[in-house]
Amino acid sequence: MNKEYIVVGAGLAGGVIARNLAEAGNSVTIYEKRSHMAGNMYDFQMDGILVQKYGPHVFHTNDDNVYDFITHYCNPIPFKTKCEAVIDGISTPSPFNYKTIDQFFSKDDAIKLKKKLEKAYPGQKAVTVVEMLSAEDDDIKSYAEFLFEKDYKLYTAKQWEVDPSEIDPSVLKRVPILLSYRDTYFDDKYEFMPDRGFEFFYRELINHENIRLELSVDALQHIEFVEKHVLFDKRIVDVIYTGAIDELLSFKYGELPYRSLEFDFKRLECSSFQNTALVAYPQEVGFTRVTEYTKMPEQSANHTVVAYEIPRGFSATEANQTERYYPILTEDSMALYNKYHSCAQEYDNLILCGRLADFKYYNMDQVILRAMEISEEILNRKG
Repeated sequence: MNKEYIVVGAGLAGGVIARNLAEAGNSVTIYEKRSHMAGNMYDFQMDGILVQKYGPHVFHTNDDNVYDFITHYCNPIPFKTKCEAVIDGISTPSPFNYKTIDQFFSKDDAIKLKKKLEKAYPGQKAVTVVEMLSAEDDDIKSYAEFLFEKDYKLYTAKQWEVDPSEIDPSVLKRVPILLSYRDTYFDDKYEFMPDRGFEFFYRELINHENIRLELSVDALQHIEFVEKHVLFDKRIVDVIYTGAIDELLSFKYGELPYRSLEFDFKRLECSSFQNTALVAYPQEVGFTRVTEYTKMPEQSANHTVVAYEIPRGFSATEANQTERYYPILTEDSMALYNKYHSCAQEYDNLILCGRLADFKYYNMDQVILRAMEISEEILNRKG
């Protein structure tokens, strides 16, 4: 006997789960608080340019199953993400690579430093700034200190709103410095954009006779907890929840901490504003990054549209509430999340999935893999 499911949140996790459940013959209703589908992938036309409302997204993965799943609902446009960072007025590749060395050192010193890096890190494609800061060689260490002082420290301080003196290099272990001239941000097997945009991809994803979408509906107004069950409109029905777990449980233990972003969109009367689609500005005041959407993917026009990325704090109690973007992962915040997660597990018809429900930063391919895993668990449990 097929079942009815409620999915809260029309983002990527909710859409993948809804599709998988619908394909198995179940009835699914997706409730979305926003006025649009596709979550933070959502894109729209601005002055004839396709832009992304919540910041730049691109599909990239090494997983064949993820690639096959996505491209079932869109045609992929091959795309290579290229980023730069402006340091002392010079726009250099990000992640930093050998071109960066060529730009900031004399020819002879650049050759010398590159040879030292290859000798110190044989066979490695990349090295972290943390490793280089502790290098025995003074030239390598000096180069790492230059990058740390001019970029990493300043950018991170703005992003997380802390004093630059408080930035511990250890938080930057995942940020690579490339030991080559590779100038692409990702190095995955697949990297592409959906040919008609992310919103169209999502529309195709949930285009199934067993899926119904309700926009501009706050599902939390329909949910209540009775004993060990979640009730939706007074009925016991399986609920897949992809929103903020602390909000679901009425912040009973307090708010989970997040950083947020605002985007200042501008139309510029030129065909190109910057060298690459994404450019970081660590030394500028008030913003961290600029995305030029005519380059993501290439769109022909006599003008361009850019979005300035402005870091913000987040509080669910603010009058002009922004969006939750980056979970602030500390021992205290993880302990708080674990309390919420344990509480949620007490309800036998509640399933959690997604970056907000899991209090975890996911890339899109990771969201899809997680949603596939949850879908399989639900269908196996049903069996």
